[in-house]
Amino acid sequence: MPPEEGHAIRCRLDELLAERGMTLTELAERVGVSIANPSVLKNDRAKAIRFSTLTAICRVLECQVGDLLVITNASAAVDTVGA
Repeated sequence: MPPEEGHAIRCRLDELLAERGMTLTELAERVGVSIANPSVLKNDRAKAIRFSTLTAICRVLECQVGDLLVITNASAAVDTVGA
């Protein structure tokens, strides 16, 4: 599924889990969500994320939001902001 137009955010969850030797199942359990939630993030299919879930993921992974979510195409992000 291609990203929607103007969407330039990529989730690095898979990379962060690998760096920490953690499985998606373990993350879901520690965050307190179903495995479907982080799975959607990992596969870059999320359209939204609750701040509380994002906060919990960052706490468990001991990372900052910018470590987890990155802009992959700056020009697309700039175009969207101006709209």
